[in-house]
Amino acid sequence: MLDALQRETFQYFVEEVNPDNGLVRDRTAEGSPASITAIGLGLAAYAVGAERGLVSRDEAAERTLTTLRFLWESPQSSAPDATGYKGFYYHFLDMESGRRAITSELSTIDTTFLLAGALAAAAYFDDETEEEEEIRELADELYRRADWEWALDGGNTVSHGWRPEQGFLAWRWEAYSEALLLYALGLGSPTHPLPEESYAAWTDGFEWREVYDYAYVHAGPLFIHQLSHVWVDLRGIQDDFMREKGIDYFENSRRAALVQQQYAVRNPEAFKEYGERTWGITASAGPGDYTCEVDGRERQFYGYLARGVPEGPDDGTLSPWAVVASLPFAPEIVLPTIRHYDGAYPEMRHAYGYRCSFNPTFPSDGSGKVGWVSNGYYGLNQGPIVLMIENYRTGFLWQLMKRCPYLVRGLRRAGFSGGWLSEVGDTEALHSGEGGEDES
Repeated sequence: MLDALQRETFQYFVEEVNPDNGLVRDRTAEGSPASITAIGLGLAAYAVGAERGLVSRDEAAERTLTTLRFLWESPQSSAPDATGYKGFYYHFLDMESGRRAITSELSTIDTTFLLAGALAAAAYFDDETEEEEEIRELADELYRRADWEWALDGGNTVSHGWRPEQGFLAWRWEAYSEALLLYALGLGSPTHPLPEESYAAWTDGFEWREVYDYAYVHAGPLFIHQLSHVWVDLRGIQDDFMREKGIDYFENSRRAALVQQQYAVRNPEAFKEYGERTWGITASAGPGDYTCEVDGRERQFYGYLARGVPEGPDDGTLSPWAVVASLPFAPEIVLPTIRHYDGAYPEMRHAYGYRCSFNPTFPSDGSGKVGWVSNGYYGLNQGPIVLMIENYRTGFLWQLMKRCPYLVRGLRRAGFSGGWLSEVGDTEALHSGEGGEDES
């Protein structure tokens, strides 16, 4: 079951790519730009694909090198049509030119996932061939170019991003979120590092709650509890916050998955199909902005939205990909849910595995059992499926990232200790002896 799902989903990163520059489409909708998060996930997926035999090592290296060369050589400036600035990249890029698309922001979190993919590739491609040496060199240079100090915009926490027309965005990474990886990589930089106090400022915004008898750092959408874990094995290592609570972030994400299942079982808003094996609420596409009566009750539906539990927003839209991405944390509830989705909702599986989302409550057009099913796929959804299946089965990507000196240093500067961090020496963390020796 997992073999088939991983293989199908991997094809997104084979086919939804411009082979001339390595850019990966944000989604399958016609005219979609590239997403730099999708590119980062793709770089890591190529390593998994090569390891799994889904693509040859030579082809994976060629795809990776094409992408990294483009990223390194593309224009970095304050011009509104550049590809990036200060080592960061615009959230969306034109698939052909690679220039900024749809006036998107220079995104700190999306650049984080892009750089994480590059560093994962550097750890995997460790042969002494000309191509693989260039992969390691380019990944290192791309990471070192990011100016994390600049991204603070004079504050204690990192800005969400910047636009050339207006400067820094008003929002900051200052509450529990997928930004754990952002701070770890920013703290680990040998060139423009974040100060240690920035991490403490981030954790100061955490909300510790008890929901359905589970105490955890709360965030409503599942993706928040998953995306940093795609890259970092957070089992058994703790920062100051988690040491005080007596758990780790892996256990925190396990509890978040169990809360999601319990919410579906309790189903306080009486949505159709919700239950023990029908759950998974996260940021996703939805039916659209509609208000209509369903079975005598007025319902409000939404388009793309960060949905969450227990307070919502929730409009009955479920995302199977978010269930799969919780596989390492709670396989005892995820595996039965995957089997149920495959049996009960065959329309959810198509060319690239699971479609983005579906809504059984939305009024059906009569063509199928489910009221609404998304038409396409998003790279942001496909990547965690490929990578978290692998982390569950072998810990492959986690092991690669443990060899990244920058991540190791960043975690330690954030106050993490214990577990595998106690076992990894400074020299062991260095890949090929390149860079950062005096910074580890």
